[in-house]
Amino acid sequence: MARLNLLEETRFEKLPVTVYADESTASKKVARRIADLIIRKQQSNEKAVLGLATGATPIAVYEELVRLHREEGLSFNNVITFNLDEYYPMKPTSSQSYVSFMKHVLFDHIDIELANIHIPDGTLSLKDIPAFCLEYERKITALGGLDLQILGIGRTGHIGFNEPGSAPNSGTRLVTLDDLTRRDASRDFGGKANVPTKAITMGIGTIFKAREIILMAWNTKKAAIIKKAVEGEMSSDVPATYLQLSDRVEFILDADAASELTRFNTPWLVKDCIWHDLMIKKAVIWLANTVNKPILKLTEEDYNSHGMAQLATQKGPVYNINIHIFNKLQHTITGWPGGKGNADDSERPERAMPDKKRVLIFSPHPDDDVISMGGTFIRLVDQSHDVHVAYQTSGNTAVWDDDALRFVEFVRDFSQTLALDTSKLDSLYLDMWNFFESKQPNQVDTKEIQTVKGLIRKGEAISGARYAGLSDDHIHFMRLPFYEIGKTQRSSIGEEDIRLTMELLQQVKPHQVFAAGDFADPHGTHQHCFDVILKALKRLQKTEKWVEDCWLWMYRGAWHEFETHEIEMAVPLSPQEVEKKRLAIFKHQSQKDRPVFPGDDAREFWVRAEDRTRETAKAYDRLGLAEYEAMEAFVRYRY
Repeated sequence: MARLNLLEETRFEKLPVTVYADESTASKKVARRIADLIIRKQQSNEKAVLGLATGATPIAVYEELVRLHREEGLSFNNVITFNLDEYYPMKPTSSQSYVSFMKHVLFDHIDIELANIHIPDGTLSLKDIPAFCLEYERKITALGGLDLQILGIGRTGHIGFNEPGSAPNSGTRLVTLDDLTRRDASRDFGGKANVPTKAITMGIGTIFKAREIILMAWNTKKAAIIKKAVEGEMSSDVPATYLQLSDRVEFILDADAASELTRFNTPWLVKDCIWHDLMIKKAVIWLANTVNKPILKLTEEDYNSHGMAQLATQKGPVYNINIHIFNKLQHTITGWPGGKGNADDSERPERAMPDKKRVLIFSPHPDDDVISMGGTFIRLVDQSHDVHVAYQTSGNTAVWDDDALRFVEFVRDFSQTLALDTSKLDSLYLDMWNFFESKQPNQVDTKEIQTVKGLIRKGEAISGARYAGLSDDHIHFMRLPFYEIGKTQRSSIGEEDIRLTMELLQQVKPHQVFAAGDFADPHGTHQHCFDVILKALKRLQKTEKWVEDCWLWMYRGAWHEFETHEIEMAVPLSPQEVEKKRLAIFKHQSQKDRPVFPGDDAREFWVRAEDRTRETAKAYDRLGLAEYEAMEAFVRYRY
């Protein structure tokens, strides 16, 4: 039976939840708990039996455990581990295997005995799997069960590979993977078609037997499923909800993963609030959308019956609140994203002066600029601002192999028409052909192929930026090292990334910087690219006076948009501007029709972009503001 939660603020939550500011802090806390358990067991001369998870979620935990081993002498000689799952079929030497993963992130760096490591065997014949699974369970039982089980959660709500439909008493077994699970894994395998359809996993019943269960989740991509798991009704449709039955479970989240829980998303429903401006704006917009009314038609009854009586009492009358928020939203709308010179800017999102601004648009990939803010990009140029665009990475992983061959064929054939020596091109073409014929899923391309694919994306980016109105000397290609290094090893941003960014910023000395702020993108590249910009600006802030007047605006791309209450600048687009933006996106031909990494959405990038901006315009319209064809939205980041 699920526990009774008597705390007012968390009364919608059906199991314990601890929220930390960020993934790093949370991961260190979990690692410390694991370390303390190991040490307690050592002191009593006992084995510590751990259930371990894989995927991106626990990586920082394992990194901290490795640090504790190297720097603080934490020994793992008394530790026995059982991993949750493994793809089937899967060779342990494969780069996608969880055997390889665990060795890379943990086992190769600590003093654990190899005999104490247990991972489901992805090489078994089908007929041998049932016996293996029974033996896996027997081994856990013989050791007295798991002391601690670490879990992540998939977007289907799966724990381990217990997909929707799994029974709460299920044991270790062979399962069929959900399509969404396979899509989420597709990048690691070089496409969904290469992801195994099955896996061997511990069952929910096996997990339940652990004396302590910790489920971890980071970032906004997990927020929706966390809300279902924590606040929803128990259902086989969301297997993680079965954890509500355990009195030994704790969810450990970062702020982003917890963001859709009631106490964070709509806190006025569970407690008295401190009503600051952003909270009021969010609550009023939420109320308008909930009761399906424009803001100026909201009544006191609407406020009182939807948990907002405190706001009505403290800040009312409600009509004044409505007018205040309506005006705030209205003031976010501007046709002058670079500011309107010689105009009253007290209620505009951007400064009037200087009249003509230096603008630097950072684009993580060579198409994010036009996909995300193409209309604003074009308008800034049309309004005579000094606009630069910087493509932070080559984007050369997102080009089809046959496109690369086609471009080399063209160069070779064109050279032949000019009677040039094509022997090197012939050799390159043959090498590329042979490489592609034997290429394994997710295999890194040769340097020559990476160069060709990078040049394809570079040419498209130049074409798109020229179409937006830029001259070639205002188009910059940065090729940040972290992206290139990341093809062969896990990489984070380094000093060279920051140095290159600082140099460009010093060259342009912008009044406005636009940067991608959609950190839930499936590549992870956007987060790295934003972090580089932020680090560079903060360093320059210490020595460069112009940085004081440099505003940083975030945009979002093909994946999702800012919430309406977050938007600080909304740039309306006419039907003609929408079409012009579409044509700029079309210059990126390698990303059209069928992009290499489409994410979850089957729509083309230009369709997503148009649908997203039209929905933003509709959101404003539903609140009672003017109806536009489309809107591009921005949020200012104050560094």
